[in-house]
Amino acid sequence: MPHFTNKKLIVLLVGIIFLVALISFSLRDRHNATLPEQIIKDTVGFAQSIVAKPTNYITGIFSNIEALLNTYEENKRLKMRLEDFAALQAEVNGLKSENKSLRELVDKEESLRDYNPIHATVIARNPDQWEEKIILNKGSVHGVEKNMAVMTARGLIGKIILVTPFTSEVELLYTHNANYRVSAIIQSEKEDIYGLIEGYDEERNELILKRIDSSLEIKKGEQVVSSGKGGIFPKGILIGEVTEVTTEDYGLTKVAYIKPSADFSMLEDVIIAKRSITSIDGLDGDGTNQDLSNETIKSEEEE
Repeated sequence: MPHFTNKKLIVLLVGIIFLVALISFSLRDRHNATLPEQIIKDTVGFAQSIVAKPTNYITGIFSNIEALLNTYEENKRLKMRLEDFAALQAEVNGLKSENKSLRELVDKEESLRDYNPIHATVIARNPDQWEEKIILNKGSVHGVEKNMAVMTARGLIGKIILVTPFTSEVELLYTHNANYRVSAIIQSEKEDIYGLIEGYDEERNELILKRIDSSLEIKKGEQVVSSGKGGIFPKGILIGEVTEVTTEDYGLTKVAYIKPSADFSMLEDVIIAKRSITSIDGLDGDGTNQDLSNETIKSEEEE
């Protein structure tokens, strides 16, 4: 038994000496590997390559998935920012449009002369009477009264026909009411030409200016403004421009077609003109003097 133990001890010592010698030999500064080192290194390298390839492949898959998820999240955030930007841009454009409209209204307010302007907003339109009537957000508590003129920054659009405490209804110039009339002036180069706006042409989508003296010369493109007669519509408010002139009553009078300056299909901000003097019945929109001629208009202007 002790003899066997001595053999084992001798083998262990020889192994240790061999290992130390091998380590010292490996640590020497040399350029060539020994055959055992080459075998060991090649074997380990081959094993590492076998393990590394699928490992790197799987790692690459997970990296690509993570990159895709990060790209998706980033794309989602960018879309949200784009949506926010689009909403902000729309809001900015709306504010610009509103600011421009309000600036135009302020400029128009300064030209109302004897009128106290009341700013209002269109809150409703009847689909059956889209081009005839609108509802405003101002009523009697705001000083609105029946027969007050209503206009936009671009021109005259109608008058108040019904008032409640907080709303008012406007009858537009595009109305089928045969008694709705507006005394108007064609601003000709030579002289002012008077007439009455009575209704509109549905096919042409234009107002009709009647009772014009046949001896007067009217040119296409001349502007038409309110005359101020009747005490409802302010004087000098733009209505539109002449597009065509014809004759009626067997050539005794002329008729002019007027393209409105205001856009009746896009009405938002308006001005209600509260006149400071007592209104006069007869000319503007009440129909109480349906046989009034051009000469009568002229005589009232002279007075």
